[in-house]
Amino acid sequence: MSSEKADPGNGKPPMRDALVAAAFRLFLERGYEQTTVDDIVALAGVGRRSFFRYFPSKEDVVFPDHERCLADMTAFLAAGADGDEPVRRVCDAARLVMRMYAENPTFSVQRYRLTKQVPGLRAYELSVVWRYERALAEYLRRRFAARRDGTLRADVIAAAVVAAHNNALRSWLRSDGRGEASAAVDHALAYVQSAFGGEPVPPAEESAEERADDVVVVVSRRGAPLWRVVQEIESVMGRS
Repeated sequence: MSSEKADPGNGKPPMRDALVAAAFRLFLERGYEQTTVDDIVALAGVGRRSFFRYFPSKEDVVFPDHERCLADMTAFLAAGADGDEPVRRVCDAARLVMRMYAENPTFSVQRYRLTKQVPGLRAYELSVVWRYERALAEYLRRRFAARRDGTLRADVIAAAVVAAHNNALRSWLRSDGRGEASAAVDHALAYVQSAFGGEPVPPAEESAEERADDVVVVVSRRGAPLWRVVQEIESVMGRS
C-alpha cells in the first residue's frame, strides 16, 4: 500500500487521480493506441514507477475503480444473513456497480465511448464483467447448495442480474449520463426479482455421516416370511 497521503475529499491518493486524469486527457486528444505510459507519466509529472505502483498496465488506468467495487461487492455478499432473500441480495450487490458509475457521470461516459472504439478495452471490460458475475454466482451457489439444481439456478440468476444491470447501464451511458441512473437499474433488476425471487431457500441436506447414523427398528411377527420383513423395512426407509 502506498504511504502517500490520501486526499480527505475522496479518500484516493492524489497521484492516482492525476494519472487517471492525464491518461484520459491524452486518450481523448491522441487516441488510446497512440498514447503510451511514458506520455501519461510525463503529463502527470511523475515517473514510470509511480504509474505501475497504481496500475499494472495501460488498460487498468481505464478502469481504475473496478477492483475496489469488486471488493465492496464481495464484502457485501459475505456480510449477508441466512434470512436474506438471495435474489434480492445479489440485485442489491449489482447496484453497487451502478453507483460507482454514477459517482462520476462525465468520466463514465468518456470511458464508455473509448471502450466502444478500442477492441482491446472491450475485451478487458468483458473480463471485468465476468468477475462480477462469478462473485454473484459463488454467493448464490452457497445459498442454493441444498437444491438439486442449485448450481444451475445460481449461474442462471447471476447471468440474468448482470444482463439486466448492463442493459440499464448502457442505456444510461448512451444518454450521456442524463437522468437518474438508479431508476434505470431498479427497473431492470425488477424483472430478475419477479422471475426468480421470493422462493424460500430449502434447508441444507443432511451429510452422509448424519444419514449413516440413522437407526431403523422394524417389529415383525415371529415366523413372518422374509419377503414380508424386507417389505416392511423398505416401507419404513421410504418414509424416513
